[in-house]
Amino acid sequence: MEGGSGGGEREKWNSVSVYRECLRNHAASLGSYATDGCGEFTVDGAGGLQCAACGCHRNFHRKVKYPVAEHEEYGGKKRFRSKFTADQKEKMLGFAEKLGWKLQRKDLNDEIERFCRSVGVSRQVFKVWMHNHKNSSSSSSSTPANVSSLTQ
Repeated sequence: MEGGSGGGEREKWNSVSVYRECLRNHAASLGSYATDGCGEFTVDGAGGLQCAACGCHRNFHRKVKYPVAEHEEYGGKKRFRSKFTADQKEKMLGFAEKLGWKLQRKDLNDEIERFCRSVGVSRQVFKVWMHNHKNSSSSSSSTPANVSSLTQ
């Protein structure tokens, strides 16, 4: 199954095969049924198809397939997504409002670096977080006092 045709990310389904217990009937010539008790196929040192534990071929071991979803972005690069604690979000919100939602103030570089170290994020991560949240915050940047000062 592959994802939709829209975004830059798709989901690809692969399966992983695992070979479990040996099912070879060692007593077939006697008209009976007996297995050797090997619990799982173990690859021998040469990487062949013989089990290192029981000596039987891999085909005698029960095969189990597990579906595995892989997320990848077009172009083959995986993107890391930052996760923040509630405390980090609260501190970043307060500091972003203090800065006026801009990191372009050169006189505050040391303070910004100290803040990022204390919160545990890099400056770049904080910059991206600010960009993503500047419009959704309940910032006081559009209070009547500011609006009236712009209209005069």
